[in-house]
Amino acid sequence: MTDTNARKGLTRRELLSRSIAAGASFVVGAGFVASTDAAWALETQALKPETMATLIQMARDIYPHDHLADEYYAIAVKGYDTAEAAEAVEAGIAGLNAAAQGKGHADYLSIGWERDRVDILRGIEDSPFFQQVRGGLVTGLYNQKAVWPLFGYEGESFSQGGYINRGFDDINWL
Repeated sequence: MTDTNARKGLTRRELLSRSIAAGASFVVGAGFVASTDAAWALETQALKPETMATLIQMARDIYPHDHLADEYYAIAVKGYDTAEAAEAVEAGIAGLNAAAQGKGHADYLSIGWERDRVDILRGIEDSPFFQQVRGGLVTGLYNQKAVWPLFGYEGESFSQGGYINRGFDDINWL
């Protein structure tokens, strides 16, 4: 018989109780970030789970697409979860949280309104950290083949003989 107090990690009950927190988008646990409204989780290696959750929300606020799940944003920023990038990302998120605290919030994730989060991002948009994340999202988010159909993009056409015989002129909104 094992001692349940010696067990590492979260029980199902603890996980569910954390996810029920009012307005929470992510469950942040020891070494992971999970979605409260979808079936995905992301294990962190070098970043704190709170940092990764904030980075995912930041990514969503920089390139907001209501029809994209947080899972795609998590995949887009997962590349920052390395030992080489961790110090700069942790410092950048600490600065973002400090900016949120300067506006009367506990941290960036606790801001409920997207408009208020975007105002804070506008305040740091000239920083190297913001520019690095914004620039990385262009490829990290939009190069995911899984999101292409969600935007109506069928992918490259060269391997399929080009666009000439594939309906390039079927737009009906012109």
